[in-house]
Amino acid sequence: MDEKDILQKALEFHGHRCWASVAGVRVGLAALKKLGVGRSGGTELFGIVEIGEEHGGMCFGDGIQYTTGCTFGKGNIQKQPVGKLAFTLIEKDTNRAVRVVFTSALQKQIAASAFMQKRAAGIPPNEIPLEEQMELVNLVWDAPEEQILKIGEIYEYPGNWLPEVMGFRPCDSCGELTALAYLRVDGNHHVCIPCSGYGR
Repeated sequence: MDEKDILQKALEFHGHRCWASVAGVRVGLAALKKLGVGRSGGTELFGIVEIGEEHGGMCFGDGIQYTTGCTFGKGNIQKQPVGKLAFTLIEKDTNRAVRVVFTSALQKQIAASAFMQKRAAGIPPNEIPLEEQMELVNLVWDAPEEQILKIGEIYEYPGNWLPEVMGFRPCDSCGELTALAYLRVDGNHHVCIPCSGYGR
């Protein structure tokens, strides 16, 4: 799949066209290229995304997830919620890692755009005219890499990776299917955390 196809698929995955998801695609592609690895089909890669909560740049995370294959569903990405458009990609077998940051180079243009003015006024992204959506998509997609990305040097991440625990079984109390690693022992019974009364 070429990069333009990746962008289109990432925007479909995300659900609307916005600059931050495109920034995530650009950052994810740069991180993969710097490490010389392909998209993670399993959990061979691990990502740390620095977006926070309740801010307009969180769309960045979807661009990262689609592009790198590091997803919350697979458990091979985590948030370090400091509100930055930055991402660290780690190859688990070698602990080689790289951190890539989306810079502030385009922020004045982004903030002044019709799309962002309408978003600030509370208009949902999919109700904004397509040409105004695409103005920002193209702005971020077409910008030279050296202008919008700060790509760090490869370094060794101090990873200590736990093996994936496979399997589920019903909780002996409520009967709900529970991942083995989340069962707790209560006498002779294996119960889920809510039924156990224990904290996580």
